[in-house]
Amino acid sequence: MEQYSTRQNKIGRLIQKELSELLRRDTQILAKGRILSLTTVRVTRDISIARCYLSIFPSAGAEDVLAEIKLNKSKLRGELGNIVRFQLRHVPELEFYLDDSLDYIEKIDKLLK
Repeated sequence: MEQYSTRQNKIGRLIQKELSELLRRDTQILAKGRILSLTTVRVTRDISIARCYLSIFPSAGAEDVLAEIKLNKSKLRGELGNIVRFQLRHVPELEFYLDDSLDYIEKIDKLLK
């Protein structure tokens, strides 16, 4: 497993905090009535890419919501840049992925019952 430096973790937490606020604000437009949660943000060593993992509830139709967010990622990156302009010199590219860990936990629970 790849180890993350303190700097990567701090930048990841900063991006997660601010981006989750942006997603919360735009949830009616982007999520179409679903609940969005930004679970993790992992930043590459050179701080060029931020991999953002989203949990979407209910999971039916989550791919459509993810596609909508990917279409608006340049707008989100621009707004994020305006917010963190004094903390970060360069805002990393945003990549969005589905975090299906909750679905996996639910599946394990059903199997155990």
